[in-house]
Amino acid sequence: MIKLGAHISIAAGFAKAAQTAVDMKATTFQYFTRNPRGGAAKEIDEQDVAKAKMILQEHHFAPLIAHAPYTLNLCSVQAHVREFGDMIFREDMQRLKMLPTSHYVFHPGSRKEMPLEEAIDLIAATINATIEDGVDNLILLEGMSGKGSEVGSAFEELRQIIDRVIDKEKIGVCLDTCHLYSAGYDIVGHLDEVFEEFDRVVGLSYLKAVHINDSMHPLGAKKDRHAKIGEGTIGLEAIVAFINHPVIKPLVKVLETPNEEAGYAAEIETLKQHYRP
Repeated sequence: MIKLGAHISIAAGFAKAAQTAVDMKATTFQYFTRNPRGGAAKEIDEQDVAKAKMILQEHHFAPLIAHAPYTLNLCSVQAHVREFGDMIFREDMQRLKMLPTSHYVFHPGSRKEMPLEEAIDLIAATINATIEDGVDNLILLEGMSGKGSEVGSAFEELRQIIDRVIDKEKIGVCLDTCHLYSAGYDIVGHLDEVFEEFDRVVGLSYLKAVHINDSMHPLGAKKDRHAKIGEGTIGLEAIVAFINHPVIKPLVKVLETPNEEAGYAAEIETLKQHYRP
């Protein structure tokens, strides 16, 4: 079974999102834990979640992806922004205990003029404090495109964060095809070499999920602009090779392309047609 899905809104409830995923023939999906541009989180409806869990179990879904809001920045130069992010991070992990099994993906943050080592220390500190409070879910660092002062576009930076996490069984990485390509990792012409470098620097055992996106910009552009599958600079052929690579096949894969539900369903069907079990 290919573990493939798309980003789906849970605004109308978890059960509705689960059924939407079933209808688009997905076997997983991603959702925001709260308002992605703010911080407000809806109250959890236990009956709705119970119904969603039944749907997911019936259709043999892989773990879902819970995506933190974009406002979460654990290494901001502004103390109040860091404190807000720390609050969201800890609260999200407690809320996830009541939701369907989900990996928690977050952007490591943007440090501006803050020294890299200090930024990495702050990110790891929140992860460690949260794990100490009790965590049931995998926490996944998302590899970034490298725009501005983002942390996590280089494999070495992801490794440095992991090195500082005390309980390494709770930490992992979610790579993004658009981000990888934009950060300068040539997954079109040198896919095997990219995975070899990731294994050497980070370790393939930490790779737990991937976002599947085409890119609007060329290799090394350091810009985060997703494109529909086959309509960007990565191209359908390279994305098909990516999802069929032995490293990626067992992982949860989620589309974040600029699409509505019908577009996601079409992309899922396209990738399934090119998938080699």
